[in-house]
Amino acid sequence: MYFLIEKFGLATGWLFASLAIFLRYAFFAGLAFTFFYLLKRNAFSMARIQEKFPKASHIISEIRHSGITALIFALMGVGLHLLREAGYTSIYTDIHKYGWGYLLFSFVLLLFLHDTYFYWAHRLMHHRKLFRFFHRVHHLSHNPTPWASLSFHPLEAVAEVAVVPIMALIAPFHPLVLIAFATWSLAWNIIGHLGYELFPKGFVHHPLFRWFNTSTHHNMHHQRSGCNYGLYFNFWDTWMDTNHPEYRQTFDRIKGRKEGVIFD
Repeated sequence: MYFLIEKFGLATGWLFASLAIFLRYAFFAGLAFTFFYLLKRNAFSMARIQEKFPKASHIISEIRHSGITALIFALMGVGLHLLREAGYTSIYTDIHKYGWGYLLFSFVLLLFLHDTYFYWAHRLMHHRKLFRFFHRVHHLSHNPTPWASLSFHPLEAVAEVAVVPIMALIAPFHPLVLIAFATWSLAWNIIGHLGYELFPKGFVHHPLFRWFNTSTHHNMHHQRSGCNYGLYFNFWDTWMDTNHPEYRQTFDRIKGRKEGVIFD
């Protein structure tokens, strides 16, 4: 982002950054969609969470909304650049200033802080007075595909990415951490909207892995709403008792399918 703005200026840099964000989304979402929905659709049929497949018109809508999200994410990056230039952030470029240990720690810190922010912002957007203004577009994907990973209303897109400048005002972050965070976030969003459960049998009962969310977890949120608000981790859903009561049973049922029995 900084390179693009310094080389091309704010407006052109923003457009190039928007294109880069959209192409990154299109590459990874397209890769997942091509593999699971086109090339290996039958091979992974037992891992399919919902029986039906979404219509092409809905997938096009997901891509269109994701394109708008890319513009907004890039615009927030421009704002972050301006905040840094004005001296309001602690973004640094010399890794040795804080060391490699802090670099890794700041990445993990950002993940946990974002997960907390996401959980509570997500629950708030489900309030009946806010839902149609913020979150309805995303929930048009009752049966999401990887293309839904950035399919947001513009107001939700702002709320989604606002955590980055907020955290940059509070703690020092290296650009590599911000890039790694953006990559992790996109990858986890694609997993959550994949429509297939790839995590192994017993995952949701493991002492450690049970604290990570699964594709089934977020897919159930799209189907039933009012539950499963977490993004990366299952801490807040567990502590606030907002996991769907049949979440783990649903996961077990999917992973327990025998060959030739796809939906039961």
